[in-house]
Amino acid sequence: MKRPTAVRLAMAAILLGLVAGGSFGGQIVPAGEFKEEAPKIFIDCHQCDMNYLRKEITFVDFVRDRKSADVCIIVSIRLTGSGGREHTMEFLGRNSYIDIKNTMKYVSNPDDSDDDQRRGLARVLKIGLVPYAAKTSVGDFLDVNFEGRPATILRDDRWNSWVFGAGVSGSLSGESTKRFTTVNGWLSANRITRESKLRLGLSGRVSDSFFELEEETITSTVDSQSFSGLYVVSLSEHWSAGTWLSVASSSYSNIALTVNPAPAVEYNFFPYSESTRRQLRFLYRLGLSFNKYMEETIFGKMKENILGHTLSVTFEVKEPWGHISSSVSGSTFLSDFAKNRLEFYSGVSLRLVKGLALNFNGRYSRIHDQVSLPKEDASLEEILLQQKQLATNFSYGLSIGVSFTFGSIYSPVVNPRFGI
Repeated sequence: MKRPTAVRLAMAAILLGLVAGGSFGGQIVPAGEFKEEAPKIFIDCHQCDMNYLRKEITFVDFVRDRKSADVCIIVSIRLTGSGGREHTMEFLGRNSYIDIKNTMKYVSNPDDSDDDQRRGLARVLKIGLVPYAAKTSVGDFLDVNFEGRPATILRDDRWNSWVFGAGVSGSLSGESTKRFTTVNGWLSANRITRESKLRLGLSGRVSDSFFELEEETITSTVDSQSFSGLYVVSLSEHWSAGTWLSVASSSYSNIALTVNPAPAVEYNFFPYSESTRRQLRFLYRLGLSFNKYMEETIFGKMKENILGHTLSVTFEVKEPWGHISSSVSGSTFLSDFAKNRLEFYSGVSLRLVKGLALNFNGRYSRIHDQVSLPKEDASLEEILLQQKQLATNFSYGLSIGVSFTFGSIYSPVVNPRFGI
């Protein structure tokens, strides 16, 4: 965790040894009085172990609906350059706590276990909740303990912030007349600091399908390989600049080889330091593609060079009422503006009323840039086996759902029996 301010440093000394059921600092608080006085807390975190947090943080009362809460805590999680996780916690007071707001962070190490991470998160949440509990009679039962630790010793990083990864996976399934096999592999190398970001990745995939008919065996193979690289330099709290480089091949897309360097610049309307809560990013990219095809294309090409550019706008916000992530991206060839693509994406989760949430995800693309389509029409066999990409001028996807919970708004009890 980052070094806190003077106020947070004082608060960081607090270690709360509280026992569920109303025991505080050796004193007993009647259950009814505890429920009346304790701040009501709502935590918005999809990846947190809520059962563990309810069990460990016993000096507040957890509720399931944000509108019933005195304090809303928004937890945002993102990966660090070393492969750990940075948890940003926004404490937003409501009702009589409206004047108390704070932001705290907990950073886990890449080799921390799940238990290490949830214990670290619970510790920082306890510290952040102290000002709210202190405004009630519950504060009279809080105990303070300082755990002195030696100063952190800075050590040389022999890896110089580099993080490497590798993986391989395979699958096999089948019946008496058909079988399917898939093999995937990947390598990665990343170096991320506050000043720059470098990501390198190499991946490959081979999928085989076999169908046993009365007189023959039909075999279908689809393979792809790709290399991707990204280098970004932080210019200011709002500006970044960098470049992509991709090298790929795909039998499905009729690509024997494509090489695409693409410099880019990005402007974030909000400071990058607020990225866990809100972002409005404008990204412009100019790219040159060197394409070599497996078969002659519908435009009579076996290879060609294409200069194009892309402008995308992405908006993300996370608030107590829900979260929104939306983007729009438009691209076109500089030599032929008729060859273009326009893509929309939106994901929204809205808390409508007590216990009721509406979830929506949708994407839509207008496609006019399929320059790699083979000149010869795909056979019925190739269509059914999805061996070749087909011509289309649009694609879409949509999902809508609602969720509703009801019952007692208080949920301090954790019962792990039967693992459910």
